[in-house]
Amino acid sequence: MKKKIYRMLVLIAALAIFFTVVFVTLVYYELFRAQILDDLRTFVLLVKEEAQSGQVERLGEEIAGNGMRLTLTDRDGNVVFDSEADQSRMENHGARPEIAEAAATGEGRAVRRSATLSESTFYYAVRLEDGGVLRVAKDAGSIYSIFARALPFVGMVLAILMALCMLVAHVLTVKLISPIERLAENLDEYNDSGSYEELTPFVRMIQKQHQDIVKNAQMRQEFTANVSHELKTPLTAISGYAELIENGMAEQEDVVRFAHGIHNSAGRLLTLINDIIRLSELDGTEREWSMERLDLYDLASACVEMLALSAEKHHVTIALLGTRESYILGNKQMIEELLYNLCDNAIRYNNEGGSVTVQVCHRRRGTLLLVKDTGIGIPKEHQERIFERFYRVDKSRSKSTGGTGLGLAIVKHIVARHGASLELESEAGKGTTIQVSFPEYRFNS
Repeated sequence: MKKKIYRMLVLIAALAIFFTVVFVTLVYYELFRAQILDDLRTFVLLVKEEAQSGQVERLGEEIAGNGMRLTLTDRDGNVVFDSEADQSRMENHGARPEIAEAAATGEGRAVRRSATLSESTFYYAVRLEDGGVLRVAKDAGSIYSIFARALPFVGMVLAILMALCMLVAHVLTVKLISPIERLAENLDEYNDSGSYEELTPFVRMIQKQHQDIVKNAQMRQEFTANVSHELKTPLTAISGYAELIENGMAEQEDVVRFAHGIHNSAGRLLTLINDIIRLSELDGTEREWSMERLDLYDLASACVEMLALSAEKHHVTIALLGTRESYILGNKQMIEELLYNLCDNAIRYNNEGGSVTVQVCHRRRGTLLLVKDTGIGIPKEHQERIFERFYRVDKSRSKSTGGTGLGLAIVKHIVARHGASLELESEAGKGTTIQVSFPEYRFNS
């Protein structure tokens, strides 16, 4: 990037110098051309009277050494006198632009370049009283010859300017790139107060992305460690029970108990693996999830009915309140999973004789889902982290109830996928209320 900026600055400087030289040369030549023609006009007007009095030959001799040429034509354009050539052998000049213009308007001018383009001849002509035309001419360098003569000096100036431009380009490149280099070297503690104002949003965006990457890396590292730990517990139990049975160290009456332990650990292991796979699917951004019109009340009713036996087993009552035809736009599998996880948690972490209330209602700004329980509640210091993966408030109770610690993390992902919002209200010993607000969606009838 530094080399590219440096080359670009040098190129811009070189182009600017080149076009400046060309422009200055053109301007200088136009001034030079105008000055010569003005001098010729002044001269021809001064000698006009003498030419009319028949002294044109004497004038021709006087100016011969000054690099000028004097020509006199009659009213028909025939050459009467020329200071450098035999007029008798010269063709009619009446068609020459400067002579024709002088004959018509009183004065005429022209500039003609030689075939080699090394010189130009400047002509100025005036009409005399008898209708003849007096013309004076002078050879001068063309723009090309002027530029060629100035080329050594111009080349030296260009070399000096290019050297200065390269030096300035190097300094500017270093100055432009240094904030980015400092940012790359110390991304976390970089202070953008001394950098360019235009660079500040870019720096902040890079810092934010870096912080997100670091945070995600830490989360993934923590997640991997937690997965390893969670998988280790049931696998250790399965391995231990199997080893006792294999070595004949288990009595016949213990085999059934060990088999039950293996079954429970295997079930816990499968549940944990399924939750991990599900969470990975929700983390992915490439998959497109199908969305459809869903009646949240009907889905909640099916979930309550499915968990009725689990609630009865935990000595908890579960009930559904609300209104039918509370529609949302969502993925059916995800919404069923969200309802199951919220209601299952409310049952698992409830008190004996407690209750779970599921409420669905349609409001002006969308559809609302409430899952309220009278369980153990969540202390305030844990509420901000309750939706993190594998985070448990009461680890011993969570494992005893069969929880994987991933249910609420899955809920959080599903809520985000549907553009909904999630609120938690809880008090230790008094229960928990989780509210999910789905955005309003208008369906075509």
